[in-house]
Amino acid sequence: MKPASFDYHAPTTVDEALALLEANGPDSRLLAGGQSLVPMMNFRLAAPPVIVDLNRIPDLAYIEDRGDVVCIGAMTRQRAVESSALVADRLPVLSAAIKLVGHLPTRSRGTIGGSIAHADPAAELPMVLQALDGAVVVRGPNGRRTIAASELFQDAMTTSIAADEILVEVRLPVMPAGGYAVEEFARRHGDFAIAAVTAVILREGDRCARARIATAGISSHSERLRAAEQVLEQHGLGDGAIARAAETAAGMVEPLADRHASAGYRRQLTQVLTERALRRAAAR
Repeated sequence: MKPASFDYHAPTTVDEALALLEANGPDSRLLAGGQSLVPMMNFRLAAPPVIVDLNRIPDLAYIEDRGDVVCIGAMTRQRAVESSALVADRLPVLSAAIKLVGHLPTRSRGTIGGSIAHADPAAELPMVLQALDGAVVVRGPNGRRTIAASELFQDAMTTSIAADEILVEVRLPVMPAGGYAVEEFARRHGDFAIAAVTAVILREGDRCARARIATAGISSHSERLRAAEQVLEQHGLGDGAIARAAETAAGMVEPLADRHASAGYRRQLTQVLTERALRRAAAR
């Protein structure tokens, strides 16, 4: 199928893009990598009358080390993140997770900012943003503001980014020396996750100084499993504590039910994947 007719704009600066959003109001949609929006338009699941294409704004594509934070421009291709030595060194959990995003052709076009702003419940990048306590920077008519990951995702494909704002940068704190793991269950490699769990652990002997556990594909949006994290921070990283944390994780989620999996199956996957991720992270 072909999309419904639309007006197309290709600004070369963020200021131009913001002006177009202001001029066209809620009728406009931003185009980043297009790996989600374009198929939706082709199937007439989305029919925006105005498209504002961000692909000709060079200032939005970069990966920079800024001390204790790695900053990634919103239009940086996922493939560039995947092949970045800086990301591999400073954010190894992102390097691990991004290899699970679609296939090579989609990662070559897809952008880090587009995936996060789209907020698909099964997407891996929102999960990593949550697990690393990251944030995004958006620009709008009133200037720039920073939104923490914990305040960004509200529901399936719904974020706290206003309609007249553009996500311009992703900020991820550098990972301290510690363990991490990404566990995902999908029908085939490259398919959307039916369930996924990311774990990041800072270990001090048998004690867990800090734990971060985040999900994808399980609930209506990516979320942190804070009560499960507290189990590890209070009781350590022994077999019993890990099993208890995984059981807590399964009890916390509000799993979706669809043609791919029942809610009960996703709850069981939450427990299994959380335990696997925690054991791998603790052993690193």
